Amino acid sequence: MEVIPLLKQLSETSGLSGFEGPAREFLRQTWQPFVDEMREGKLGSLIALKRGSGDEPRPKLMLAAHMDEIGLMVTGIEKGFLRITRVGGTDRRVLLGLEVTVHGERDLPGIVAARPPHVLPAEERKKTVPWTKLFVDVGLPAEEVERLVSVGDTISIQREMTELKNRRVAGKAMDDRACVAVITLALEQLARMQHAWDVFAVATVQEETGLKGATTAAYGVAPDLAVALDAGFAEQPGVSEAGVFPLGEGPSIGIGPNFSPGLVARLKKVAEAHEIPYHIEPTPGDSGTDAWAIQISRAGVPTALISLPIRYMHQPVETLDVKDVERTGRLLAVFVAGLEENFLEKLAWNTTIEGVDKQ
Repeated sequence: MEVIPLLKQLSETSGLSGFEGPAREFLRQTWQPFVDEMREGKLGSLIALKRGSGDEPRPKLMLAAHMDEIGLMVTGIEKGFLRITRVGGTDRRVLLGLEVTVHGERDLPGIVAARPPHVLPAEERKKTVPWTKLFVDVGLPAEEVERLVSVGDTISIQREMTELKNRRVAGKAMDDRACVAVITLALEQLARMQHAWDVFAVATVQEETGLKGATTAAYGVAPDLAVALDAGFAEQPGVSEAGVFPLGEGPSIGIGPNFSPGLVARLKKVAEAHEIPYHIEPTPGDSGTDAWAIQISRAGVPTALISLPIRYMHQPVETLDVKDVERTGRLLAVFVAGLEENFLEKLAWNTTIEGVDKQ
């Protein structure tokens, strides 16, 4: 599978938190050749099963990445102009001048705008434009806007993915569609590999607004193990060196109370055996990812987190290195293929797997 076209389609497809339909339908079509069955969770997460070859009842592994994205919502209509607020962690500093799509009675192209600096009081020119003074203009007469748009309609950012030099790309929603791409690549590779465990690939919903899809999907799947995948912070100017990682040098593996030490040890062992570069990311508390919700589902799930380094998080130009996507997809596939049927019996919270060095 060509990775850049996959990333482009995933990035440019809309799917705001709570309104993930278009992204889910694209994934349904993309995953269909690689899995045995699919279903939609009651909150909208896409749950795909690829059966293992072990004896039944087979242990279950859940791979989770969220498919929702941040965006906007209409809060009012004034003389044909739309007042807006955020859905998820949308950063208003980067909104001015963006092209958007208003999802009303039909999709309407629009732009985010504000009063020009020439007419602002001097003190306002030095400040970020507040939400109350931002608006979306769809270019239609007021009466037509009133007919086609309602308060509560969502607005997604329109941004074509840009290919940069050295196989780096920039676009919206790479958090976390890039990790959805990782799971897709892993499923494609697993179609040619034998694995003992049942694999549940889950594209979760509403991560950006509270980890809701991971919470409910984990309860429904009831996995024995889980690996969550999410965006992490890449090196960029003005950002502290702590907790950031270089582009193009592999994913990071989280270590902390949110993660099973034995599962982390196995991921490290697999990466080293297959010469896949990786980093260790200390996470002393809440990871803020789907892993946080999955870990405490039902009686508890041993969970790990793999993160892709991304620059400019929650901006329309989230930037990543395609090599990191490919390597992480390969890491995930060989990890799954190497899971023994009795792996869970070897796993305990305060121990490492036999034959694996302690962390």
